[in-house]
Amino acid sequence: MQRLAMDLRMLSRELSLYLEHQIRVGFFGSGVGLSLILGFSVAYACYYLSSIAKKPQLVTGGESFNRFLQNHCPVVTETYYPTVWCWESRGQTLLRPFITSKPPVQYRNELIKTADGGQISLDWFDNDNSVYYSDGSTRPTILLLPGLTGTSKESYILHMIHLSEELGYRCVVFNNRGVAGENLLTPRTYCCANTEDLETVIHHVHSLYPSAPFLAAGVSMGGMLLLNYLGKIGPKTPLMAAATFSVGWNTFACSESLEKPLNWLLFNYYLTTCLQSSVNKHRHMFVKQIDMDHVMKAKSIREFDKRFTSVMFGYRTIDDYYTDASPNRRLNSVGIPVLCLNSVDDVFSPSHAIPIETAKQNPNVALVLTSYGGHIGFLEGIWPRQCTYMDRVFKQFVQAMVEHGHELSNM
Repeated sequence: MQRLAMDLRMLSRELSLYLEHQIRVGFFGSGVGLSLILGFSVAYACYYLSSIAKKPQLVTGGESFNRFLQNHCPVVTETYYPTVWCWESRGQTLLRPFITSKPPVQYRNELIKTADGGQISLDWFDNDNSVYYSDGSTRPTILLLPGLTGTSKESYILHMIHLSEELGYRCVVFNNRGVAGENLLTPRTYCCANTEDLETVIHHVHSLYPSAPFLAAGVSMGGMLLLNYLGKIGPKTPLMAAATFSVGWNTFACSESLEKPLNWLLFNYYLTTCLQSSVNKHRHMFVKQIDMDHVMKAKSIREFDKRFTSVMFGYRTIDDYYTDASPNRRLNSVGIPVLCLNSVDDVFSPSHAIPIETAKQNPNVALVLTSYGGHIGFLEGIWPRQCTYMDRVFKQFVQAMVEHGHELSNM
């Protein structure tokens, strides 16, 4: 790669000399336009290869996990080549939902009851036609947790299921209360600090298939919820491993970044309206405890959390809630192998808040940090309709843990 970049730089210099000659002869002379385009292309290629395409930073808390990933999940040590015409954070973030395909998935829905009288909607992809794991009782099961207002219909969830299908695995998507079209039976929704519903789901799934390898993957807020659960419960979980993608590590830092004018305009206000819409559908359930008119006037996620989420879950202040919601506080207590993919240019999760030093102290944790990729972006290829870098990390990691996870206990 260095040799290629050097050759391109040399070619660029030669083209520059040629262009100078052409311009002296006459700008509108034969071939000048083509030369300009070629020169710009070579210069851009040099810049892309030297400054954009980079290997991710791999931070692990122990040599054993590092060696395991290099042997069985090599994608985390390979150069990531973002889409050449869309590598900037906001562009990747905004483009992904529109450009990536949505593989068809046929779900089996299950509603399970909670201790407080509520219900949770689970969407199952059983993969009964699995060639590699024909016995359903031992078929590996992947629990998927979507983002803030996401459901089992998100393109990134559908891609994870498609890849799991190729591996022969079963998937189940945990839809947060009230977002997947099911009725809200109690005046309670969800937040990334309260792990009770997730604990209920994990216990339920494990009780159905106690002999099957059991893993989980969470995206954005789903990853925050998963990490908070793992940090609270430590090694006493039926999950053998987990992966998170584009997690917001420090909720205060996330809010501050998203409240910058451009980020507020592109992301914050839109997500706030999505949150308002999701709770307004069940407005009648909350009117006795929450001023819903005040909630519907919120202009940012922080205002929504202050007026609705923190009140819903009994926090004294929004700061109390955001402190409890930040997974960086619990990373040192995670007791199973966890791989966390983040892009350092993610405006939802600023790089200065990524807990690198904490990760270095826990042998169960691996951070994979790309220079570009945005928030749940990680687009690659000229026309990134299909697999993203995030998808490849997911596939290699879950396969590595299912097939070779026993090596970690022997290292």
